Amino acid sequence: MTIADRVRNDLSAAMKAGDRDRVGALRYVLSELQKAAKEGGDEVAALRRERKRRLDAAGQYREAGRDDLAEAERGEAELIDAYLPAELSDEELDELVSAAVRESGAGSPQEMGKVMGLVMPRVDGRADGKRVSALVRRALGG
Repeated sequence: MTIADRVRNDLSAAMKAGDRDRVGALRYVLSELQKAAKEGGDEVAALRRERKRRLDAAGQYREAGRDDLAEAERGEAELIDAYLPAELSDEELDELVSAAVRESGAGSPQEMGKVMGLVMPRVDGRADGKRVSALVRRALGG
């Protein structure tokens, strides 16, 4: 069952339950998943992008003193989180980075691109690129 199928099932259940907020959020998520499928994109990447947008919007609303809107955005981000695969733990990510450094033979921060090229496909969307980049930089002594 794809993520879009799970969202459709949950959307149907939310509609039957009369949960308007959840229905609206699920419709938007489903729309983004369908758009990603049409463009040949990855479902997980689309969901991560949407979650990031929600969290960014929540931060901006909070700065503007609109805590009600910030909480709504945060709630949608949590809803999206439920459909994402589990994030890699720090230990798992450290192991992947260490293996990639050994495999690439990289020894300086200038060779970070070689290591990132090996790590990111193995991470497969289960960790944020910034987090991976920071670990690679630290592993290369940068």
